[in-house]
Amino acid sequence: MIYLKLTLKVIQDYQEILIAELQELDFEGFEQFDEKIEAYIPKKRFDDTAREYIEQLLSGYPGDNYVVTEEIPEQNWNRNWERSIQPQQIGQFFVKPTWSRLKSKEGQILLEIDPKMSFGTGYHSTTRLMLEQISRMDLTGKSIIDAGTGTGILAIAAAKKQADTVFAFDIDPWSRENAFENSRNNSVQTIVSIHLGGFEVIPENKRFDLILANINRNVITAHLPVMRKCLKPEGELLITGILKEDVPSIRKKASVYSLYVTDVKTLQEWALIKLVARQG
Repeated sequence: MIYLKLTLKVIQDYQEILIAELQELDFEGFEQFDEKIEAYIPKKRFDDTAREYIEQLLSGYPGDNYVVTEEIPEQNWNRNWERSIQPQQIGQFFVKPTWSRLKSKEGQILLEIDPKMSFGTGYHSTTRLMLEQISRMDLTGKSIIDAGTGTGILAIAAAKKQADTVFAFDIDPWSRENAFENSRNNSVQTIVSIHLGGFEVIPENKRFDLILANINRNVITAHLPVMRKCLKPEGELLITGILKEDVPSIRKKASVYSLYVTDVKTLQEWALIKLVARQG
């Protein structure tokens, strides 16, 4: 498969926001530098309309921003991506690719994640917020949904925190394959089940203790009633992929469905909201 690499000149302060926008356009990988982003997308998924949309986005940021497009073979993309992934500690978790020889220290929970073309390496602020929150929670015996699982990193983290079952799903076939490989590499494939599709694949009559949703604001707000229906009484919902400025509007909309905010965490411009399902 032929890929396009788009080099987008934009300062670091705006890179995370731009990446969130690019995810809506089916980009499959990102590398961040001081004053630019390199974003990767299959050539067949990119057209003049997408380019014009990106140029409009860039025009809203300060500075002389621009887009440079380069055609590259898939194998070069994978090789460069692998070189960019470095081990790191996030909360209790030690996240590393399988090809790293570094070992976790006593007290750390090892997550071996090969991201390939799926989103969720632990570098993005929203993934970090989720992992830090999960590391503080007692998930022993809990039933969990991981909505938009990507690499499966959050589902695997929940399984390693002693969750009983994790129902993970993603609309991207590549993500499903990648998440399954990562769950197998972490020996949690009997706990984590991975499904292709959106919220419609969740079993109708089953209720869960916790939902993890690292997606984006529009998808989250559109599916609040579905997620509320999937929760047990006093079940919890962790949502991110939203900006700090979105918290008040999401708080208001969630309360309509008897989902009440119990905690908010922020990192850079991003926010994580913890909600609990209660009777209105």
